Amino acid sequence: MSSLVEAVRAGRSAEVVSLLDGMTDAERRAEFPELRAVRKELRAEPWSAEARRVYPALHAAGAACQTGAAGVAAWIAASDMRWSSASPGVLIDLLGDRPPAWLADVAHRLAARPVTSRVSYELMAGLVRLAGCPVPTTEAYVQGWVDHIGHVWQRGDTILDRLRKDPHLTELVAALFETADIGGRLFWGSDEGEDGWSGALARLTAEGALDRAATVDACVARLLRGGPASDHRAFLRMLQAFALTRDEERERVADWLALASDGPSVVAAHAQSVLASLALDGELPARRLAEMSGAVLFRTEKKLVRAQLILLGKVLARDASTAGELLPAVAQAFGHEDSEVQERALKLVERHRRAIGSDTVRDELRSAAEQLSPALRRRAADVLGVSLDAAEPLAYEEVLPPAPQPVRVAPAPASATELAEEVGALLAAGGDVAAFERTVDGLVREAHRDRKGLLEALEPVLAQRWWHRSDAQRHPVESSFTGPYGLVGPSHALELLLATVAGAVPTTALRSALVLRTAGDQCGHAPLIRAFETRIWELAFRFRTEPLPFLLSTPTWGTGLLEPEDLVARLEEYRRLGARVSQADFTQALLRVRRGDRARAGAVAERAAALGTAEGTRLAEWLASTPPTPVIRRGTPQDRVLVQADGIPEFLDGLPDGFRTLGLPVSGDAARWSCYHWHNDMRPHWLAVLPEARELVAVRLLRDVSFTAIHDSRGEAAILPLLAESGGEAGEAVRLAVAHGLGARHPEDRLAAVDALLVLASRGQLDAAGLGADLGDLARRGVVKPSRLVDSIRTAMSTGAYGTVWETLRHTLPVLLADMATGAATAPARGLADLLSAAAECAERTGARGEVPHLAGTADRRGSSRLVGQARRLHTVLTTDLAA
Repeated sequence: MSSLVEAVRAGRSAEVVSLLDGMTDAERRAEFPELRAVRKELRAEPWSAEARRVYPALHAAGAACQTGAAGVAAWIAASDMRWSSASPGVLIDLLGDRPPAWLADVAHRLAARPVTSRVSYELMAGLVRLAGCPVPTTEAYVQGWVDHIGHVWQRGDTILDRLRKDPHLTELVAALFETADIGGRLFWGSDEGEDGWSGALARLTAEGALDRAATVDACVARLLRGGPASDHRAFLRMLQAFALTRDEERERVADWLALASDGPSVVAAHAQSVLASLALDGELPARRLAEMSGAVLFRTEKKLVRAQLILLGKVLARDASTAGELLPAVAQAFGHEDSEVQERALKLVERHRRAIGSDTVRDELRSAAEQLSPALRRRAADVLGVSLDAAEPLAYEEVLPPAPQPVRVAPAPASATELAEEVGALLAAGGDVAAFERTVDGLVREAHRDRKGLLEALEPVLAQRWWHRSDAQRHPVESSFTGPYGLVGPSHALELLLATVAGAVPTTALRSALVLRTAGDQCGHAPLIRAFETRIWELAFRFRTEPLPFLLSTPTWGTGLLEPEDLVARLEEYRRLGARVSQADFTQALLRVRRGDRARAGAVAERAAALGTAEGTRLAEWLASTPPTPVIRRGTPQDRVLVQADGIPEFLDGLPDGFRTLGLPVSGDAARWSCYHWHNDMRPHWLAVLPEARELVAVRLLRDVSFTAIHDSRGEAAILPLLAESGGEAGEAVRLAVAHGLGARHPEDRLAAVDALLVLASRGQLDAAGLGADLGDLARRGVVKPSRLVDSIRTAMSTGAYGTVWETLRHTLPVLLADMATGAATAPARGLADLLSAAAECAERTGARGEVPHLAGTADRRGSSRLVGQARRLHTVLTTDLAA
């Protein structure tokens, strides 16, 4: 071992530099093979204390002992040495005696690396300085330069001071506007004014250090190009800091028009304000203002649309001669999705109707007025003095997304090799109920057929499990599964089965767990998780004592439902094989078997009774009975809505231990904070325990889902679409779960609730009247905020479910309008006007008629508030025969 390699292995960086300084190029090259061998050794354990000590010295030595620029750049930017690299000063010192052209090549190669390579800017800049070459303008170099300039706290100077001293200012500022995703770096930790990036660049353009016209053009071009929100904010702030003169604004009218039309909201608002200023000063032709309005009036941001209508009104008031060009532009808002925008535009036309000169303009306005809502269309006819009779209305037909079709669970993997691949995938990425069940069935089948072959196929998977490495077992493996948290997720359950097959869990531990292991009863989920765990522990025990040929309880469908014909066929095969049935497996099969189709269940019951086995007789009796429906009572303590469910005698008296607790009564006040069932992947498996009794599952999940609205928790509503796809009655518990989800804090939870709403509606299982009343009650209590509910309602409407939404809202609104009708002092709920607007749109589209309690009183109130205006709109739609 040479002295250099010895110093590298010892991590003595100073000695390494000293030794390299005294070597020729040939001597350095001769050392490189050994250095490469050291690097290969360290890759086995890159985070060990030894590796972290050796890497800085190795990093420096390897860079110095190569002669090719490509090889040096690759070595310096290597990912394995990224977190323990040599300092930039050391590398510059070692490479500084190379020719300038070579240094320039290395610098540009390093700059061309991805930003994720984390190459030091100080190193790249130092090499550029030594080489005297053109500065790189790559993303990595520019981002490094921005960070370097912006870290003024390290030296006590300012961004402006640093920029003034930079010899490559012009090139790098130009590249700044071309670099993607740079906005967050520009303003992280920087000050306002001239001490920040915006003020500094503005000052430099004023001093002549930067070309003002070119810099402003580059900033505007960057805003036109788009990008992430951080870039929009950063470059808009920069543009505003330049304080453009009126001449500079006038020169860029085309740019402002493009930004107002298609730019992000904050950028469009700035462009709109510039154009408005020009228009009010008479420096924007009416033709260009009309062009701008045609785009802005169809944006979704109400603030921009209203501002544009106000601008058009001001210009029309100042110069009536522009009406011929501007009123048709105003009329483009007649097709806006917001009825308030339509009404504002119509009022503007009403105000300036005397300026309508030509028949051509009148025809344009008449054509546009066809897009107005029915109530506004009559007003437009009076304003224009023309007939706007609508065509014979078509009968409304509800358009709902098709209900998801159940997916049949695929057969178990055909070979141990295929099974091993699916086990690895399931552990790595998770999967749904179907993937889990078929994989578990595959394990059972292969363990019974050829346990040794199964272990050979599973070896690549087992090698990655901590419990399979003898040196990592510092405590008994079984303790990881029998702790207070139990099997916290399906992957954990699969780990237990694998560990059992591999012999890592003693049989005595499995027997003890099977007898003693129970889930805590301190929360509503406990019976569901206990049923799931009981089956898994019994399967694990049978792996070691009496392997099963296959599972009886593998569902037919992805929801967990098991067809009775499939279960009878499996029992027939068990009888032929003389196999002993697993009690937990058979009980889970009973809970999953389809009983809702009474004729079908009765026919299969005869076949089951003919088996002549205890299991066949039990199945026949089970199929002859009807699925249980829990008796639910509602409680409303303070500002909450909770439910309680009576016990299920069929479960309490007829199921074995581990499943009997599924029939226990459910209290709405069950402890929540002591619950440890936090794993979201487990919830679908709870539904699969009782696939024809979703109301019973919903009772136990309702408290979780309600917290998405009450305490702004996230993710608990994700189960709602699966709840809607499940079987059994969709009663009060399911309805309340969906209602809470529609008022959830987070958009993803609201979207899940909308999915559930639409699935129930498309399956004909939605009690829209009950849901509407529940939403009104929850909103009145403050549990569901109408402003959040509006977002969910609008999402459902966007799918075409106007009839479903109307039938729901017509029972929600009376509850919320009741206080106003009785003169209560409480202020109307925030978002109530938006709910009325959504209801009016649904009523207009569906042709709904009739009375909504308390609506007329709200519509008759004095004033012109948005709430009253929308109430009048809805009342007009419901009480007027618009087709007459």
